Amino acid sequence: MKDKTIYLLHANICKALANPLRIEIIELLGEREVSFNDLQTETGALKSNLSQHLSLMVSSGLLVQRRDGLKAYFKLSSEKIAIACRMMREILIDNLNKQHEMIKHL
Repeated sequence: MKDKTIYLLHANICKALANPLRIEIIELLGEREVSFNDLQTETGALKSNLSQHLSLMVSSGLLVQRRDGLKAYFKLSSEKIAIACRMMREILIDNLNKQHEMIKHL
């Protein structure tokens, strides 16, 4: 029997991505480091809510956190995370376009 640990780990990463705010955070981070305060301003999220999401993303390995005094900064742990999210958005857009074409032909 094949070891299925990789599927469990993959599912955990997908769970960590399964929230609109977390996807927005990934988009905002892109290829740069951003402070907690700037993320809060950009997303409009409550401080406690944003903190919980960032903590989950760090613990799941999606983000890396750096502290400078009292300030916290975040960046993607790999540029591949942003690439994967962009690919998923392209799939979403393709699917929406296909649905739109189907509706036009009804």
